[in-house]
This record gives sequence, C-alpha cells and structure tokens, in this order.
Amino acid sequence: MESVLEDIVIVGGGVAGLATSLGLHRLGIRSLVLESSDNLRSAGYALTAYTNAWKALDALGIGDLIRQQHEAASRFARTSTNLIGTHNTLLVTCTTIGARNVTTSTISGLQTSELPYKAKGKHGEHEVRCVKRRLLLEALAKELPSGTIRFSSKVVCIEESGFFKLVHLADGTVLKSKVLIGCDGVNSVVAKWLGFKKPAFAGRLAIRGSVEFKHGHGFEPKFMQFFGKGVRSGALPIDDNSVYWFVTWTPSSKEEELEQDPAKVKQLILSKLGKIPEKVRALIENYELDGFISLPLRYRHPWELLWGNISKGNVCVAGDALHPLTPDLGQGGCCALEDSVVLARCLAEVLLTKPIGKTKEKGEEEKDEYKRIEMGLKKYAKEREWRSIKLISVSYVVGFIQENRWKMMTFLRDNALVGFIAGLYLKMADFDCGKLTIS
Repeated sequence: MESVLEDIVIVGGGVAGLATSLGLHRLGIRSLVLESSDNLRSAGYALTAYTNAWKALDALGIGDLIRQQHEAASRFARTSTNLIGTHNTLLVTCTTIGARNVTTSTISGLQTSELPYKAKGKHGEHEVRCVKRRLLLEALAKELPSGTIRFSSKVVCIEESGFFKLVHLADGTVLKSKVLIGCDGVNSVVAKWLGFKKPAFAGRLAIRGSVEFKHGHGFEPKFMQFFGKGVRSGALPIDDNSVYWFVTWTPSSKEEELEQDPAKVKQLILSKLGKIPEKVRALIENYELDGFISLPLRYRHPWELLWGNISKGNVCVAGDALHPLTPDLGQGGCCALEDSVVLARCLAEVLLTKPIGKTKEKGEEEKDEYKRIEMGLKKYAKEREWRSIKLISVSYVVGFIQENRWKMMTFLRDNALVGFIAGLYLKMADFDCGKLTIS
C-alpha cells in the first residue's frame, strides 16, 4: 500500500499525546494524533493536577477553562490506621495562605498533629485540584484543528525509510513521517522500538473510581488519605458533585489471583480499609461492581533513562511511554503535561528556523531537516531526563515507605519521616516547564 506523508505523527491520544499536539498547534505546527480507541479515552477517572501541571496547562492556553470546572484543594488530611501514632504523607497543597496538613487518629478520632505549608514555592503560589480526565482530554481535543485525531488507529509496527519513519496501522494504512512521537502509555510500541524494556511491576495493585452525587457530596475541599497495614486509600473532591477515590495495596500471591473477579476484589478491599470515616467507606461500598478491577502499578527503572534512548534520530517518547511511575506523588499526568510543553518548544525551535544559505537539492534538504529534528529531540531528551529520573525514584521510595509493613519502617514513618515525606510533594510539584515561546 502506498504511504501517506505526515510531518509529525503522535502515537497515543491520551494526556501527553493531545497536549503535545496542542503545544505544536499553538506554535503553528500541524501534527496527526493516532488513537487506537474509537473515541477519547477516559480510563483513570481523574488525576491530581499539582502546581507544575497548572504551569503547563496555562502555557497550553487551557488552564483557566479547567480551573472553572474543578474545585481547588485547600488542605490535606492524612490518617493512619496503625495503632502506633499517626503520620503525614501525601501532601496536598494550597491555593490559600496558611493552608495546613491536619492529621487525625482513626483510633481516638482526635487530631494529633498539624503541619503548616508555605503557599509559595520557587515558582509562585502552589495550586492543587483534582481534574476529571475526560474533561481534560475534551478540552485539549476541542482546541485542536478538525482531523488532528485519527481514531481506531492501532500501530502494529515501525520501519525506517531513509530520513522518514513508516508507521504501519492495523487497518493496513502506512504513514510516512518526518517526526514520530510515542505517547502510547506503559505498553508503548514506540518505546519498544527505541529499545526500552517493558515497565517493571512495582509489586502493588490499585483500584480507582469516581462517584457522582446528584445533590452535592458534602465533602470538604481537602485531600483525605488513610493508610496502615500495607494499604493506602484516599478521597478528594473534584467539584461540588464528584469525588475521586483510590486504594493501593501490596497483594499476597492468593490475592493476585483474584485480580479479575470484581466481587472478590471488592470484598477484599473493604476488609483492608480499616477504621476510615463511614462517609469515605460508603464511596467504595456503593461503587458499581464492574469497576472493581485491580490494575498492577508499573514503573520504569530510572537507570534505563540514563542509559537508554529517550530520543533516537527523529523518534522520541513522552508521558507514560517515557516515565511510567507509581502514583504515590500524583505526578504521572503532571509530568506528561510538562513533557508536552518542552517537546513542542524544542521541535518548533528547529522546524520553524529556516536554514541560511544556498538552495539545496531535495535529498540534501531532507538530510538537513532530519539533522535539525534530531538536534531538537536530543535537546528535549536532555531537558527531561533528570526530571523524569527524579520523579520515578522519589515516587517509588515514597510508595515503599507509605505501604511498608516492617515494624521499624512503620515506626520511622510515623514518627521521624512525617515532615520529610510530606515536604516531597510540594518540592516535586514546584517546577515550571516554561512557556510556549521560541527564541
């Protein structure tokens, strides 16, 4: 079949793929997004958008629109279901001065500590909101030109053809691309082509859900998190009528076998929750049964980014295809948005800069353009390498500490590491990916 020429092909129509396409569009560069599903994917329900995500969304021009649809978290409350003390971990921030991290014992019901947070970081005021993934994807897609997203387009293989990449689709279509960007998640075809291994299993499972209330949920605008005995659960209002909840845990070998039986998974989860508020427990108890499918948490070993190819020639990866990480910092979607702005900017710098000199023959022009693209993607890879390594590593360590059952680790977590772990959330979110401007 004859190939169809496309300047930039983005594989994956999730957050990273659509945001990268929008970033390029804002700079006057067209791209084609290939999405294997027949519509926008809404799996994942919601994501916590921290300060760094809002910097990226503002750069893309949709920050205010998303803010109007989602409530800001004013504080973070964290509770231990362990008998030994209570502790702080997930820090959720503040759009207001003087927001606090409040810890309450689920044994006594009394507040045991209060940890204040600064409302400002190096890059301005902190901001945290729980964002519906569907609304975010719709907002990104709406800003793209008609025809940018090609649905039902599953990539089966990638080939090289001179200075181009041939992208073969399941329906037989072959796309010839000057730039190929993989935003196709943890099972990325593009990442595999670049030489990355399949992301490693973190040894933990997760279930997430979102509950809609017809007449308001009545929850305060704060992030509630509860954990103990190897289980972490939490809930965060999205808006006046929606609440996002999650549970993560380390399963035994027998529990892993229950993975695809919703009824047994639900029963297991409810038995592990411990003494959490009835209002939060009700979110999970009343959730539809078919939503109780546990998903394995995966991450990329950080040294793979150090020694591997984030970019190679005119190919690169972004989002979960680049840095799948555990959800313990809530930075997966945030980091993907950072990638999109940086990648769009780096590509635009080389694609919009016309070479100076004599007019060259077609072959020489293609070679020069390939070299410029390669240079732009290398710049992107260099800029994102250490940021990705840091987030993967810190997220894994925080998750290990939070859900560890060892008595010594539990003691340290509950007594010595409270402020340290809590502070990591703001520290990792205090990042600015920059604007969509080129010099």
